Amino acid sequence: MAPAAPAAPAGIRFDGVTVAYHGTVVLDALDLTVEPGEVMALLGPSGSGKTTALRAVAGFVRPVAGRVLLGDRDVTDLPPHRRGIGMVVQQYALFPHMRVEDNVAFGLKARRTPKSEIRARVTEALELTGMAGYARRHPRELSGGQQQRVAIARALAVRPEVLLLDEPLSALDAQLRSGMLAELARLHRELPDVSILYVTHDQVEALTLADRIAVMDRARLRACGTPRELYRAPTDAFTASFVGGANLLPVTVRASGAEFAGTVIEVGTDGVAPGASATLCVRPHLVGLGDGPNRITGTLAELQWRGATHRLYVDVGGHRVMADVRELRQPPALGDEVALHFASEDAVLLPAGVAHG
Repeated sequence: MAPAAPAAPAGIRFDGVTVAYHGTVVLDALDLTVEPGEVMALLGPSGSGKTTALRAVAGFVRPVAGRVLLGDRDVTDLPPHRRGIGMVVQQYALFPHMRVEDNVAFGLKARRTPKSEIRARVTEALELTGMAGYARRHPRELSGGQQQRVAIARALAVRPEVLLLDEPLSALDAQLRSGMLAELARLHRELPDVSILYVTHDQVEALTLADRIAVMDRARLRACGTPRELYRAPTDAFTASFVGGANLLPVTVRASGAEFAGTVIEVGTDGVAPGASATLCVRPHLVGLGDGPNRITGTLAELQWRGATHRLYVDVGGHRVMADVRELRQPPALGDEVALHFASEDAVLLPAGVAHG
């Protein structure tokens, strides 16, 4: 029997959730709340615990400690089919012998939804995903992007409180992925009450779709915030490197800023004592070529043309600094001495440490 519809949109709460396989902890005491109607991206490298967290919500793994709540319901001990969730995985998992409309109806039939409702729900879900004209086709007659839309339609047909997306675009090529990102953003606008937990290792997907991003590493939550917060003011080197590329430069704090490769950089040093070691974070697209504030010089070690931009890799005192600049008509040659600069407000001082993946 299908679960009763909630009186209000349901969020997700991980309350000290720990998951272990054969004694090895793969998710360590996760405390995290997804607000009702929010898109939360779990971002991190392979083995960081992000998919395990999603599977704990789905009911496919059982925590050894902690609780999982959907709204005010403790679902830790409930089987998957009683949780009121929809789930989409990267492999689509469509039944090849069934037509699109039957694939979308599958979850409804499993929940013993009245036949009178099934056709209307299937039509609604296919229209939401732009697949209304493909109801009679088989999966083999669809492109990868179309198959993924059908998988999403199947998840939406049950009108879930929570939608779980596990690397849903990773099997698509770059152009299809871009189009599907736009479609998922549209779906979120049209379904504002559905809470979405989106697992990905792709920072572009997370930055594009998420209201907030939870950065995972080595089974633990490292940071959580809005995309803008994590991009502009990361709290540690790992987060800085994983949420957008970053220059992470070792510095020594001085009274007037931070010293890097013999040059004092103007940057806020609140709360850090002079003489302490720290890491200076500055995004490559905020580093300019030529004279300007916080000027540093080095030797051009590598040059990559990226269409609209050139990426320069400059050796400064034995440290490689990246700069993404507008396409250069006459780029410098490898081995040339070049000057780089960046504004003090575009640099962030982080605790000393090396980002790891």
